[in-house]
Amino acid sequence: MLVSSRTQDLLSRERSLLSDLQAFLELQGAPPEVVEHARTAMATLDETFLLVVVGEFNAGKSSFVNALLGAKVLPEGVTPTTDRIYVLVHGDTPGQMEPTRDPFVSRLTYPLPSLEGVALVDTPGTNAIIRQHQALTEGFLPRADLVLFLTSADRPFTESERQFLSLAARWGRSVIMVVNKADLLETPEQREQVKEFVQAGARGVLGLTPPVALVSARAEQRKAQQGGDPGFGALRLLLSARLSETERTRLKLSSPLNTAAELLGGEEARASAARTTLTEDLRVLQDLEAQSEHHRATMLGELDGQLNRVGRLLSEFEVRADKFIDEKLQFRNLRSLMNSRELEETFRREAVGDLPEALDRQFGSMIDRFVESNLHFWEDVQAFLIRRQPSGDAQVARTRFSYDRAALLEGIGGSARDHLAATTEQELGRQLSKDAESAMLGAIGGLAGGLLGGLSIGAVIGATVLDFTGGVVIGLALGSLGLFVLPNKRLQAHRQLRQKIGDLRAALEQIVRREYEREQQRADSRLNDAISPYTRFTQQEQARLNDAAVRAAELRGRLEELQQEVKNLD
Repeated sequence: MLVSSRTQDLLSRERSLLSDLQAFLELQGAPPEVVEHARTAMATLDETFLLVVVGEFNAGKSSFVNALLGAKVLPEGVTPTTDRIYVLVHGDTPGQMEPTRDPFVSRLTYPLPSLEGVALVDTPGTNAIIRQHQALTEGFLPRADLVLFLTSADRPFTESERQFLSLAARWGRSVIMVVNKADLLETPEQREQVKEFVQAGARGVLGLTPPVALVSARAEQRKAQQGGDPGFGALRLLLSARLSETERTRLKLSSPLNTAAELLGGEEARASAARTTLTEDLRVLQDLEAQSEHHRATMLGELDGQLNRVGRLLSEFEVRADKFIDEKLQFRNLRSLMNSRELEETFRREAVGDLPEALDRQFGSMIDRFVESNLHFWEDVQAFLIRRQPSGDAQVARTRFSYDRAALLEGIGGSARDHLAATTEQELGRQLSKDAESAMLGAIGGLAGGLLGGLSIGAVIGATVLDFTGGVVIGLALGSLGLFVLPNKRLQAHRQLRQKIGDLRAALEQIVRREYEREQQRADSRLNDAISPYTRFTQQEQARLNDAAVRAAELRGRLEELQQEVKNLD
């Protein structure tokens, strides 16, 4: 390679660019294979010029290489015989194996002046049943400085070859199309037709028209008898022009830059996909927070309706209790008033009735609705997680960004699962029942103690909290008997009954609202605890990606400047 001062300057700046690109990719958490490509691109600047032969396994690559070199250097066969990459270099000892760091690469020497300054690389055939062969060839392609793309005249430019050529185009490799087995084409018209077909197909993939050479390796190998193949003569002239000092220098400098362009473009695409993902994630997180507020408002609205139904049940009881007081606290009922057990049973039957069961059903309905609504909300959170899980998109997958994001999303999922497990009807019902019982004891216990006139509270109340209500009214009646001024006591009983039922109604509402609010605050806290780390992550990632975009633009500016200078190299 020419080592003029200008070339030295380009080499120095290119190494600096590739080093900075590698550091940038590592900092951005690019996939390991991408970072490795950047490292390899810098290493290729110090390698021999690589002329790489690729093609499908039945295109006759080994025969072509042997014909091109004018010696049987590589094994030939009708099956995929090449299971490794052969790098042929000029050397005094034929067939000498030189050590390499790659177990799948064999470096052979052969005394061929035509290889001086150039390494001819024979790769395993693509589109073979041995998938490792294709992987080896695809992995080596980014190291190529010039590609000889071999196709066969009997099956020129197949779909699988088009796909493989697109890989060469992706890495920005310079390509010469070679159609082997041209001796199968009997007329000049057929040869021209095949040439135009291959040229048009390659142009569609590469975006430019590559040179196309028609050769016959078999005819060239029989040149001692038949004069050889004229196609090889034209190909050698083409290669001689491409491998001149100036052109070789240009290709050698261009290949790593084209690799850098592909790697930088890939990182920019991944960053763009990550930004899109983060923007959508933030929108969905904001929607979740809005849904949480809506859920709270809906629950409180429903609670008002549920408490109104409780109030109606207590009002109906109050009407029945008032009627009981008016009818039973009469002088004419003195005998029955003296029978506290009978009076209690009558009060239970006529005033209390099915109030305990009705209230129990109402509280049960409230609890069921609360739990159901919470479950639906947290199921929405889990549905969010399912929608936002990283997909198989290669632009986003297998990066540090995707791993960190997935871990934080799983944290939200764990919080959702914990909440779904903790928010159970039994737990909420047990807490509501406990607090309601305590409140009712406090709300009406004083009245019962003051009016029962020494009667045992336990004997009057019975087993349920709502029996206290009956005990209060019975106590009102029994406590009035000693005064024998029943009309006045009936009025007092009505006032105290309304007051205590009002207190009871307020106490129950306070309890239920407090428990709803407490449970809602727990749910909000869990949601906030789960979402906050991810919200911070998205904000930090957006800032990082914005900084990365600035750095990528700076690298791209340097890259394009170098590409233009290499293109103009004399």
